[in-house]
Amino acid sequence: MQRNIHTFISCDSEYEKAGIVLFGAPFDGTTSFRPGARFASKAIRGESFGIETYSPYQNKDLEDIAVFDGGDLELPFGDAKTSLSQIETFCKKVLNAGKTPFMIGGEHLVTLGGVAAAAKKYPNLAVIHFDAHADLRNEYLGETLSHATVMRRCYDILGDGSIFQFGIRSGERQEFLWGKNHVSTNMFNFNTLDEAVQSLAGRPVYLSIDLDVVDPSELAAVGTPEAGGVGFDELLTACLLCSRLNIIGLDVCELCPVYDGSGVSTAFACKLIRELLLML
Repeated sequence: MQRNIHTFISCDSEYEKAGIVLFGAPFDGTTSFRPGARFASKAIRGESFGIETYSPYQNKDLEDIAVFDGGDLELPFGDAKTSLSQIETFCKKVLNAGKTPFMIGGEHLVTLGGVAAAAKKYPNLAVIHFDAHADLRNEYLGETLSHATVMRRCYDILGDGSIFQFGIRSGERQEFLWGKNHVSTNMFNFNTLDEAVQSLAGRPVYLSIDLDVVDPSELAAVGTPEAGGVGFDELLTACLLCSRLNIIGLDVCELCPVYDGSGVSTAFACKLIRELLLML
């Protein structure tokens, strides 16, 4: 692998030396409301130079860790199956090299590629999922591969007792009825996250963050904004709690910078990614 020329701030380590591999998955071919998430990784890299490498929250600095930014995957627009296959292949290579894949979406369907790769290496994989939406539909408008079905497809791989959702406040009735018997869902907030973290001690975990878990008053530029979300402090506290877990892969999805005239949403995403990198 060759280092990407335009990197997230300070993520310019050589591949061989890095423990974390950051990369973009610019795909939004199944977006059901506002498209544009495919531009997120490029915007995040550019705007990342507006933040510091040092985190006063964790007293850590990006300059002290080795992160390789592999750039964006070249995904075929509108072809979900091929895109997921390419994401899975890339993540598999990173995981087999003993490194942690950190994916910047893209719409939330891209998570399925990362989870599929991780599950092949870690058969007892669990997923912690921060989102406004349950994403548990079996199909959306006749399509089984959609950002509205991504957690249902992850369930198909992982089975019962493997998916833990937080911040959920939207979905159709059938999703919640089905979910009661198959996944753990904490509505509206992170109140039971500590219990979940304790129960997952030692188990490999994939962390997936859909940025619409945040209230649109703080982060409006997402594909499907949903009122009633959490704030930056709540989300950061939840992420830092997850540092106790064996996180083997993660993603941040659904930023749509084309709806971000002020740049506030992208700045939010940059700061969150910095904290997640340092958390790892």
